[in-house]
Amino acid sequence: MPAAPDDLGVFDEQIAYLRGKLNLPTERWDDIWQSAHDRAFVVAGALKADLLQDLHLAVERGAAGAGFAAFKRDFGSIVTRHGWSGWTGEGSAAGRAWRAAIIYDTNLSASHAAGRWRQLQALVPTLPYWRYRHADGVLHPRPLHLAWHGLTLRHDHPFWRTHFPPNGWGCHCKVFAEATPAEGAPTEPPPGWEAGVGVDEGWGHAPGSRVGVPLREMVESKLITYPPAISRALSHEAGRYIRAETDVAAFATQTLAQPQAAEQTLWLGFVRDPERLAEAAAADLTGYTLTLPSSAVHHVQRQHGRDGGSQRPPTPADYAQLEAIVNSPAHVAGGDRPGVITLWGAWAGGEQIRTVWTVLSGRRSRTLALRTLYVKTQRGAADEEEGSGP
Repeated sequence: MPAAPDDLGVFDEQIAYLRGKLNLPTERWDDIWQSAHDRAFVVAGALKADLLQDLHLAVERGAAGAGFAAFKRDFGSIVTRHGWSGWTGEGSAAGRAWRAAIIYDTNLSASHAAGRWRQLQALVPTLPYWRYRHADGVLHPRPLHLAWHGLTLRHDHPFWRTHFPPNGWGCHCKVFAEATPAEGAPTEPPPGWEAGVGVDEGWGHAPGSRVGVPLREMVESKLITYPPAISRALSHEAGRYIRAETDVAAFATQTLAQPQAAEQTLWLGFVRDPERLAEAAAADLTGYTLTLPSSAVHHVQRQHGRDGGSQRPPTPADYAQLEAIVNSPAHVAGGDRPGVITLWGAWAGGEQIRTVWTVLSGRRSRTLALRTLYVKTQRGAADEEEGSGP
């Protein structure tokens, strides 16, 4: 069982880090990856919002001074109250104590490190070097962590972005600020550090270093993966917090103005009514995100940028309707090939936006990505019904 870090001490920056997290339900520990933990409170297998909220508050109380013993009692009562089952360790008293310690230790160690990161950043003008210190009193130290003891590097060295402790489950190593390296202190990281040697899977980030990064960006970079078991309501609630501030029309305008720019993708939100789309998509779209690739904008410009008589050229403002079209479509149909779905918006002002989406399924890429769109006029639709349209 990991040793709960009650001896780390508590400070304001640590509590602020914990309180600033959004509760996100997950099925597996790696649904939320690396630095996304700066923005999300998760407990693997905990899917209900009220269960997550109670666990979150219990961790905060423990961090604020109640300690691990109190958290362990809270954990037992929370599990019973919410009828939570199916989690690793529930079958025995030792298993329950182990799981409580894992949750507590992981959150307190990471929050302590995140608070420490913020404190160290404030000291940079006078103490620009950081020194790695292996945790004292560890019965079975990790050889590499022990080898890093005393390593002193500038605060902006890339090493700290991937090796700022904790560097694994139960790691209690720390970092201290220094004006200059001590005499004889190692000032070069060991070979292999660039490949993440010595860091447990999922820990290769500096806790607290990405607190200011929008959750939207973490979804786009696949650091947050929503499991199918999340309900429509929870997906919608999470989407309300994560929703992009970027103006969709402005993204389309910028994309069209820079035809040679590298591919970019704008996250638009979540599929909120997966049942309605399931048959056409031939897939369960629960938890799927919606994305707008810049390549799709260029495709639309090339293929539908001219008035063919039955449709008008799309404008950047049309892209702002995409999320509404997916979540309240007037027409749903499968595409001309597997993995494609067509969705039409409602008629408005004598026009209808028709969209085609690609269904991307994978461990970290459950996404509906826009393939193309065109704007049909009512005159064009009438011609189409009479067989004279395109």
